[in-house]
Amino acid sequence: MTAMVVVDRLVKTFGNFVAVDGISLTVAKGEVLGFLGPNGAGKTTTMRMIAGFLTPTSGQASVCGHEVANDPIAVKRAMGYMPEGSPSYDDMTVRAFLTFIAAVRGFEGADAQRHIDRAVERVVLDEMIDRPIDVLSKGYKRRVGLAQAILHDPPVLILDEPTDGLDPNQKHHVRSLIKEMASEKAIIISTHILEEVTAVCTRAVIIGNGKLLADGTSDQLLAKLPDYHAVAVVVPVAQVDAAVAAMRGVPNVAYTQSETIDAGTARVRAIPKINAPILSDVASAMRNAGINVAEIFQDRGDLDDVFRLITTGAVKSAA
Repeated sequence: MTAMVVVDRLVKTFGNFVAVDGISLTVAKGEVLGFLGPNGAGKTTTMRMIAGFLTPTSGQASVCGHEVANDPIAVKRAMGYMPEGSPSYDDMTVRAFLTFIAAVRGFEGADAQRHIDRAVERVVLDEMIDRPIDVLSKGYKRRVGLAQAILHDPPVLILDEPTDGLDPNQKHHVRSLIKEMASEKAIIISTHILEEVTAVCTRAVIIGNGKLLADGTSDQLLAKLPDYHAVAVVVPVAQVDAAVAAMRGVPNVAYTQSETIDAGTARVRAIPKINAPILSDVASAMRNAGINVAEIFQDRGDLDDVFRLITTGAVKSAA
């Protein structure tokens, strides 16, 4: 795949504070990279350096082959950037603001209008086009920010919290738009909504204290959990003890957890040793023990668990 964004050992310090500490990564055409980390981890600072709005203390970044430090104008031509908070000129109408952005991007007349109309259509802003930006809801302001970022149809997009403040329907629309654009672009999304990674990202990185801590697909990140291959079964409450005993007889089961679902059923979970696959062995143990299993599935945890594990070292406690 063609590398569109290359970050090489970026460092940014503010006095004695190290905000970004040697981050390196590559984003290729067709990738949607989720950029994750706790508040203050260095996500926004890194994206501002890639976009050319902050000068690195050391290291370098390039966009579409243009080094940010040496050719910032070419970088900005190749990039659409939606900063945190979607800053704009609030006294302008949406139409006036996008017309201004089109002019900044070098579009005039009918060409400018074509780009504006396309951006407005894609983010569904037509009903707000002649309203002042300062009267818009937070969600609509985010959409204005996204419209200006995609107006010139750039090959690289950097979006800081693109669905912040959107209602569920608006989130669905923006995520669909990102997936629609993804095949022809390299897209970086900073988000604190981990479901967004599963919904739209092909890969994610997690940073903490300015350092890159993890990089991989959702499945690769989930595999870092000690209970990645955990198996859960739903059984009658009366058979919980028998199900637990059967699970504990499976060689690669480390321990079990159980919880009541309702008056008649319970969920029993087997956590493996050394991340070993145990689904088929647990299923066999249930059959051999005569357990009436209503449901059996691999319960791999979720990205919230991965995030906590990587950024704090915390894992689920055994029940």
